[in-house]
Amino acid sequence: MAARTVGFAIDESMRADLDEVVERYADGNRSEFLRAAVRRYKADLLRERLVSVREEARAERGGRIYTHDEVLELIARP
Repeated sequence: MAARTVGFAIDESMRADLDEVVERYADGNRSEFLRAAVRRYKADLLRERLVSVREEARAERGGRIYTHDEVLELIARP
């Protein structure tokens, strides 16, 4: 994977905060911090989607909770 430089701007009042979190979470490497932040927020998006799917499934089941064996039985049905 070839790295490509991208630019972004922050307000000067955030500079100290940026430096602090970059030092804490990426040993002072801003590029690595941005990569870590993107991975983190991407995971958050997936987690939100999975929660949404789970809530939809619960609503479809009327709140019923199936046992592990019941789930396997449902999957095995043609």
